[in-house]
Amino acid sequence: MNLVKMLAAGAFALIVSTSGSKAADIVDTAVSAGSFKTLVAAVKAADLVGTLKGPGPFTVFAPTDAAFKKLPRGTLASLLKPENKGKLVKILTYHVVPGKVMAADVKGRTTAVATVEGSQLHVNGKHGVRVNNARVVKADIVTDNGVIHVIDKVLLPK
Repeated sequence: MNLVKMLAAGAFALIVSTSGSKAADIVDTAVSAGSFKTLVAAVKAADLVGTLKGPGPFTVFAPTDAAFKKLPRGTLASLLKPENKGKLVKILTYHVVPGKVMAADVKGRTTAVATVEGSQLHVNGKHGVRVNNARVVKADIVTDNGVIHVIDKVLLPK
């Protein structure tokens, strides 16, 4: 079989194997990445799974497990308690922006974007991308209902 036929057969197999399967949403993408166990647990504790599996689009600035470990000792455990659910929801929704904002949208400029929580995030795209005091360490993870940007710190609303 020549190269063109092999490539065509491979492309057909890829199309067949992915047809009918739904692309991963923000939550499923975070779960499968493996480095967002703390974020996923917090989203579950805040009852936000349904929202982040919704149609969106959403832009999520997702702190890694390592980012959560930078919080002062006891902060995360306290936030995960049922009596602190409101505070947890406020923090998590501060990481979410309505719409789909890609890194190229902010490249070379600074801007403020409104969060689902209601406050503003300051985005600086002049030297890489920073959101408030967090650095985007991986940008533009596209999901079927938005985009994830991985950040190195947990963002805390004022």
